[in-house]
Amino acid sequence: MKTPSALPFVFLALAATAAQAQWLNFPTPGTPRTADGKPNLSAPTPRAADGKPDLSGVWMHELTPVAEVRRLFGARIDSAILVDVPGMEIGTQHKYALDILVDFPPENSPMRPETAALLRKRAANRNPADVCTEFAGIPLSDLLSEPMKIVQAARLTMILYEVGNSHRQIYTDGRVLPTEYDLPAYLGYSAGHWEGDTLVVETAGFNDKTPLDAAGHPHSEALRVVERFHRRDLGHLDVEMTFDDPQMYTRPFTIKVPHDLLADSDIFESVCSDNEKDRAHLGKP
Repeated sequence: MKTPSALPFVFLALAATAAQAQWLNFPTPGTPRTADGKPNLSAPTPRAADGKPDLSGVWMHELTPVAEVRRLFGARIDSAILVDVPGMEIGTQHKYALDILVDFPPENSPMRPETAALLRKRAANRNPADVCTEFAGIPLSDLLSEPMKIVQAARLTMILYEVGNSHRQIYTDGRVLPTEYDLPAYLGYSAGHWEGDTLVVETAGFNDKTPLDAAGHPHSEALRVVERFHRRDLGHLDVEMTFDDPQMYTRPFTIKVPHDLLADSDIFESVCSDNEKDRAHLGKP
């Protein structure tokens, strides 16, 4: 599918004011550096006390260049995104944020017919005045114009998203996911384990209130996500995500998104309603 028809509403809803970080460019202690004082991003992977790779850091997904976005989405991108919104310009997102199924030709899409019908219905009924009310779930929280922060401890790894100030808890204390969930969650429930130097995270227990991307591809409460995090060296993190939702899609599908370390940086506070000025003008000629 290559029809990001819901883009304008999602991007308006996720527009936010980010406060200037007080410790921007503060040299992170213990970071290997080159002779000129810059972080040595090709230095060996840092290790935690248990010998496992330490995934901690501020990470930014690879960016899909403007030319590639225009090649993939054509003229529709200009009508779908507010190009001049500071911090949300085309080229600051990943292509999968715009359309998670962009790599599939229409005739090979894993969407079920009823899923495609639901996608069209939601796009037609979406109200652009509902700004700041939509929550960015997985994987959208990590594919827009903002970074994420991983904080790794012995039995728990946290992922902090700048988008919406949301967070995830990934338990690595030996627990497994339950078979039933009394309270489905926007970001689901996550349990992780190590396979060699790769952290494998299984997440389930989602509600069905978040789209997978800005195009609005839906998922059901049956969605299960398997993520694989592999830190190649100090400055590079490979993230692979497999989505399995038999109610909405005919087969699982996988995306791979390399991330770069934003050394000596941090995530900002992000509040959608702060300084938001669009809603009053929506719907006016």
